[in-house]
Amino acid sequence: MSIVNDVFLSQKNKSKSAKVRSLLNYPVIDTDIHTIDFAPLLEDYIAKYGGVKLVDQVRAHLKDGLTVAASEWYGYSPDERRNHRLNRPPFWALPARNTRDLATALLPRLLYERLQEQGSDFAVLYPNITLFPIHSHRDDLRRVLARAINHYNADVYRPYADRLTPVAVIPLHTPQEGIEELEFAVHELGLKTAIIPGAVRRPVKALTVKYPLDRHPELARHIQYLDFLALDSEYDYDPFWAKTIELGVNPTTHSAGMGWSARNSASNYMFNHIGHFADASEALAKALFFGGVTRRFPQFRIALLEGGAAWGANVYTHLVDRWLKRGRDAVQKYNPDNIDIETLRGYFARYGGDLTRGKDYSKEELLRRVYGIAFGQTGRKQNPLEIDDFALAGIESVEDIRDRYIPNFYFGNEADDRTVSHAFNTRATPLRAQVNVIYSSDAGHWDVPEFNATLADTWQLVEEGAISADNFKQLVFKGPYDFYTANNPGFFQGTAVEAQLQQQKAVQKSAA
Repeated sequence: MSIVNDVFLSQKNKSKSAKVRSLLNYPVIDTDIHTIDFAPLLEDYIAKYGGVKLVDQVRAHLKDGLTVAASEWYGYSPDERRNHRLNRPPFWALPARNTRDLATALLPRLLYERLQEQGSDFAVLYPNITLFPIHSHRDDLRRVLARAINHYNADVYRPYADRLTPVAVIPLHTPQEGIEELEFAVHELGLKTAIIPGAVRRPVKALTVKYPLDRHPELARHIQYLDFLALDSEYDYDPFWAKTIELGVNPTTHSAGMGWSARNSASNYMFNHIGHFADASEALAKALFFGGVTRRFPQFRIALLEGGAAWGANVYTHLVDRWLKRGRDAVQKYNPDNIDIETLRGYFARYGGDLTRGKDYSKEELLRRVYGIAFGQTGRKQNPLEIDDFALAGIESVEDIRDRYIPNFYFGNEADDRTVSHAFNTRATPLRAQVNVIYSSDAGHWDVPEFNATLADTWQLVEEGAISADNFKQLVFKGPYDFYTANNPGFFQGTAVEAQLQQQKAVQKSAA
């Protein structure tokens, strides 16, 4: 028998999502609702931490959008955009005709009142402006904005903590700044979850020596690389990963890949957008795995949002596939030193006389002719210490891959994303392992035309047979609950989620 929430029953003209929720005997946790900060009040917090002059700088900086690239794009003609390879930035990203949804993203009390209309018991909030400070290269601006945004959101959402919690924005240009901002957000502001960048753009040192950026500022965006924080980084981020576990804050990210080489159309936003979150988060997940973070910190948990969940199963499958073919021992199958040269000569003598014309080639000469144009790459000697790409991850078996990937990563799935069905198809994954999925509606953005339709959109996948009712529960409740409580068992203490679970236990006890 379902436990029906009295609040949902008492609503007049219930939304489709509220009707779905009223049938469930477990709470619904939305891990990704986007909000808008009220600028005049936020500016007061910026002034508190950085002074009035910094407020003016932020206003000027944000006048044309969150990024400098967006400002440049609108300032150039179509030909200039192509000549400068400026990617088409996002546009019209927030609700407009549906003005009530726009107000919902802006006003905390309205969001609180409408959350049950959306079908959720609890939601984690992502202020849109969080993406700006974590990618700023100005140390003063980045740190001040992070503290101001975090303080603002901690204050305005504190009265609604039983159903809403905002993320803390944590910049990571260095591990130390990440640790300091995380400790401030947790100890001083009481925040309990966080967003981090999926990568930090850094200048390529060899090129900046030749082309100093103070003399060639126009080259800044062209001579940089992406530091994915866990593999080949200039910094050791282990102290930060350890701090997240110590504080019980499992980080999340909305890694963005627009502007990357394959997503750099100067004219088409959708060309740049489709799949970019998945690609960017895939890079971070692979860095954390191959860099050995999940080996050194088995308790570490991270949620990768807005890319869907199917790619998570895909990466896991390919990790196993690659290890079986190119792990430390398996890769020796392709080591030229293991060629039986006499056997190879025998084949040439029997089948290739017209090719060798009776010449008795040395081993190197023969291999040069066998490999042809690929000789320089395939026949090159390798440092024995550099051939095991799985060394830092410490992989000795397929089970090791499962145990250092599956528990650590959670994949955010938007309400109507049908590809989540692939994440539940354990018949297609090694060892029948299922990746962790979490319900991430993305309400507040253009991805969600109607705020109150999200849960109903996900339930439609059950009605159509794309996922099962058990899959649905895993997606909207168990996955999110397990993620947030993994290192903080008290995450939902005092919330509507805890109340629902206690009510369920009471009903089960009385029924027994």
